[in-house]
This record gives sequence, structure tokens and C-alpha cells, in this order.
Amino acid sequence: MTEDQGPRIEVTVAAPVEVVWDALRDKEKIRHWHGWEYEGTEGGLDQEIDQIYFTGFTEDAAARTLELEGGDRFVVEPVEGGSRVTLTRAAYGDNPEWDAYYHDITEGWITFIHQLRFSLEHHPSEPRRTLFYSGQGDPGPAQVLGIPELPSGTQYEVELVGEPASGRVWFRSEHQVGLTVDGWGDGLLVLSHVAPSEQKPNGAAMAVLTLYDVDDAARAAIDKRWRDWWSPRFESADAS
Repeated sequence: MTEDQGPRIEVTVAAPVEVVWDALRDKEKIRHWHGWEYEGTEGGLDQEIDQIYFTGFTEDAAARTLELEGGDRFVVEPVEGGSRVTLTRAAYGDNPEWDAYYHDITEGWITFIHQLRFSLEHHPSEPRRTLFYSGQGDPGPAQVLGIPELPSGTQYEVELVGEPASGRVWFRSEHQVGLTVDGWGDGLLVLSHVAPSEQKPNGAAMAVLTLYDVDDAARAAIDKRWRDWWSPRFESADAS
């Protein structure tokens, strides 16, 4: 790792540092917030968690610091109101193999850290169900859905893919917005959009749905409704 540091992502979580640290080091608890459900030839989400958090890492449990393989570094420290989680990314240019994905990984970490906070504050130790959609297009899903540009903490009501939805704005960043969704068992919706650029000429779009207290049939129904809405608007980047 070079002396220069990459972007810093910080959130304050209304939970003790011991609880937050445990959520970073217990594999089952990491499944409650990191990423989303998927199956793959190499083990899906479980293998991803093993690879990121338990391969080539360095940790100091007393200081509550965790450096992952590649140089991304977590620090958990007590602050008024709970704990501050700081993720400092490895400097750009340290790993040429990953530099092409550097900004995408940063956006992924923003999503995950806010999912961590949501899990600990709203559903500590509760399992979740998730749905994930990605593609390319412009404008992004928040704009297409008519999500109002309200500040974090503000209540909202909106028509969300064929059903009324309400909750609060959970977070906003340059490219993302997170909304709590009352109708999903107090769930979370994260929408992301990166405008067209030289690297992404068609733009990039993503949605992550986190659901609670839903059975397989309810999850499948939500998935169908969202997939039918998503597919014609945000073409898969793999489509030709």
C-alpha cells in the first residue's frame, strides 16, 4: 500500500463498538448485511464473505481495526450516540488488476456500510432476504421512479413499482440513495446510478432490496414485479 490513501467512508451506528465489531467478524452476522443473496459456481455469497473478510486479513481486536487483503481498512471506535465505522480504501494504483473496478468497489462499500448500519439499528441478529438488479441506462432508477430528493431522515411516500411505499430516507451519497420501506417488514431499498462517461458510455444502474418477514412466495412475487419493471428500462450490460 502506498502512503496515499483512498476515499474514506464513515457512518455512525447507534450500537456499542463491541456489537459493531462482532458484526464485522462473525460470518453469520456478516450475512445479515454484506452484499446480497446469490448462488455461484464458487459458492456465492458465503464464498464472497470468506474471500473478503477472512483471507489475507490483518486484525487487531483490541483496537478494533481490520485491514483486508488489498489494503481496505476498517476502524470501529466509540463516539457519542454509538460507534463510528470508518472504511479507508486502499490507494488507487496499488493493484493494477483491480484499478479498472476501483470506483465500482468504492460504490459497493458505500452500499454495504449503510446496510451494516441498517441491520444493526433496525434488525439486529435478524436474517434477511435480498434481491439485486443491475444494468445500464440513463436517467437512473431513483429518477425514473420519481423518488423525491429529500435529505436523510425525511419521511417519504411514493408509488414504488406498482405499490404505494413509505418510510424514511436512510442515506444519500453522490450516486446512491437508500430508503427504508415499511411494507417490506421494515426493509431497505438502495438505488444507485452512475451517469454516462467514457468508462461507462451507457451509464450504470443498480438496485438492492432487503426484505424481512417474507416467505419464498412473497419474495418471488416482489422479484417478478421488479424484474418486469427493471428489464425494459435498464438493459443488462452483458446484452448485445
